[in-house]
Amino acid sequence: MPTANDPKENPESASVPRRVWSGTGLLVLGRVFGALCTMAVLALLSRHLPGEGFGRFTFYLAAFALLDALADFGTGAVAVQRTAHDNWAIPAVLTSARRIRVALATVGVAVVGLLVLALREPGGWWITLAALYPLTHALELSATVFKNRLAWGVPVAVRALAAAARLGIVLALFALGVESAALFLLGTAAASGLANVLLHLAARRHLPRPTIAIQPERGLLRAAWPLGVAGLCQQAYFHVDNLFVRAIEGLEPTGWYNGGVRLMSVLIMVAQFAPQVALPWLTRRTHEGDLGRACARLGQPLFALAGLGTGLLLPWREDVLRLLYGDAFAAAGASLGWLLAAAAAIYAGACLLTAVVATGSSRAVLAVAAAGLAVNVAGNFALVPPLGITGAGLATFATELAVAVGALWVLVRAGRSPLAHRPWLWLLGPVLFGAGAWLSGLFVSP
Repeated sequence: MPTANDPKENPESASVPRRVWSGTGLLVLGRVFGALCTMAVLALLSRHLPGEGFGRFTFYLAAFALLDALADFGTGAVAVQRTAHDNWAIPAVLTSARRIRVALATVGVAVVGLLVLALREPGGWWITLAALYPLTHALELSATVFKNRLAWGVPVAVRALAAAARLGIVLALFALGVESAALFLLGTAAASGLANVLLHLAARRHLPRPTIAIQPERGLLRAAWPLGVAGLCQQAYFHVDNLFVRAIEGLEPTGWYNGGVRLMSVLIMVAQFAPQVALPWLTRRTHEGDLGRACARLGQPLFALAGLGTGLLLPWREDVLRLLYGDAFAAAGASLGWLLAAAAAIYAGACLLTAVVATGSSRAVLAVAAAGLAVNVAGNFALVPPLGITGAGLATFATELAVAVGALWVLVRAGRSPLAHRPWLWLLGPVLFGAGAWLSGLFVSP
């Protein structure tokens, strides 16, 4: 009887398995709940903290996303690649991957410590303490068993619990009259660390229990480092604009800009989760020789729907910012417009880049991500001084477009072109973005 780990599982050819959509649905439901909790936190703190305090809070949220990428360093994807077909490979792979994560998370703590010292941040010790939570990503690796089975119920429940805990901690600190951005940051980091511990405890009973001594997997770091550097590049080109905006515009505009970035992060959750759930399946389709068709069937409908959704939201961007964060955040309306266009591009780029990951060509993933980072840094350097946070949003859009085009080029060069299957459907993304913006604009008061 075929199982999720059986490479000959499917008679479905390149059709997207139902488990991919159901798993994505579960992740989206969990993310919606988490996003509501996060938006509640940001809405509260944007009104509670002074402008510079809120900017500092969102700045370090972005920095911690880089710490997450550093701690992972490609080990999560390589763990799936090496165990999707062989459940008994899990113990050796996880042993090596955990060692790598602990070492790199420790480096991250040292980097944050030096950063808060250089910037003389208020509450710097609390921020450094908060930076310890990526160490718990070593335990989170146990969730590989759930990823390989495309079974996301338990991980979603744990993440939802952590989101509720994060909101609860912030509300408790607010009730106590805390006004330090650093303490609120520590509370949110503690909730994230709790989620990783709980996820390990839930997955532990599903891990294989060998009866002989386990030797760590050899060559894991060599296989992971291109993906690890690529992941750092991805997080960097998503968050490095914080450095430019903070240095040129100041902390308060940084908070305004990050309000739009946080909204964009909610809008791209399906783009993050559908390829993540589909990676084991896309890896198997690579072995069967029809990755291009599978990628197209996954990415085309997602890109089209994203184009429509972000286009409909475009004319209302300033109203949404006022509603969520307060009147001052309407200043980020123009930057949010570019971030909405970037969100649509991400839906294409995420599927295409995940397909590159599925080919096992880690160096190609690194090349695409590094090119994206180069575009982002150059864009921010050229655009933020004259345009402020609007320039940062435009640089983000240019970056995501470059990543999508770069990943497509890699797949075409490898003979796995997603354009070979109904290529005209890829055009629906930009067409529906424009149509949605025009239609929605008819209802906006002049």
